[in-house]
Amino acid sequence: MPASTFRELLAKDGPLILPGAHDALSARLIQQAGFDGYFIGGFPLVGARYGVPDIGLKGLGEISSGIRDIMAASSLPVFVDADDGYGDVKNVVHTVHAYERLGVSALQIEDQRWPKRCGHMAGKVVVPAEEMEAKVRAAVSERMRPETFIWARTDARGPLGLDEAMRRAERYLRAGADSVFIEALRSVEEMETVGRAFDVPLQANPLEGGVSPILRPEEYHALGFKVIVYGINLLMQATKRMKLALEDIRSGSFELTGSGASFQEYLSVVGFDEWAAIEKRNAPR
Repeated sequence: MPASTFRELLAKDGPLILPGAHDALSARLIQQAGFDGYFIGGFPLVGARYGVPDIGLKGLGEISSGIRDIMAASSLPVFVDADDGYGDVKNVVHTVHAYERLGVSALQIEDQRWPKRCGHMAGKVVVPAEEMEAKVRAAVSERMRPETFIWARTDARGPLGLDEAMRRAERYLRAGADSVFIEALRSVEEMETVGRAFDVPLQANPLEGGVSPILRPEEYHALGFKVIVYGINLLMQATKRMKLALEDIRSGSFELTGSGASFQEYLSVVGFDEWAAIEKRNAPR
């Protein structure tokens, strides 16, 4: 029986691989490909939905509407990036409740100062650890469902160094977080250090073009990382393919015609046959 919560996914053996969905179509494809769950990050969502970079230009209302539409296309457990919670402790609780009502299984809150940016970009600033601890306590104590998994993410590695990032992670665990995520580790050696230090399900984020080492899932797992998030891979592939298709159209060569999904393949992905069957069963008599 498929898992219905993030905690059930964590109980399975081996690494938990979570591809990132940037829209409803990618969420359907992830489920059809046989994955157990998926991730929705701010970087791909705001890029695909609004055409802007992940630098704090969109807030809870705009991002949650995208998450709602993506989740409607898949029944898999989903892990959502909740940025910094979009304000103080009351905003954090509001964000947690909003996502729980949508059916989100797990979410992460980070200690960046707003306006935040993608964790692998330069120029990040973090809030005092005490401020993040208060957010963690609020998120955990006020969540509506005890099975909702709360990650505390620290972005301190870049601006303050690994030692401070690890100290913050320890503090956030003591504040009640279910687990921690130290973003943008710089080497395998740093990953080994973090993997040895924490006895909770850890997360790796092998971002294409980012600062962290790109390893195979089993290698991350051997280092102590349970959850492997491939947050932007599908978006990067789709963006490149669309650019090539547009160049092909503009040139007039149409050399790529027939190299994409077929018409019938696309209809199958979006569930045309199921809707046609509904139409047939309920036709006027």
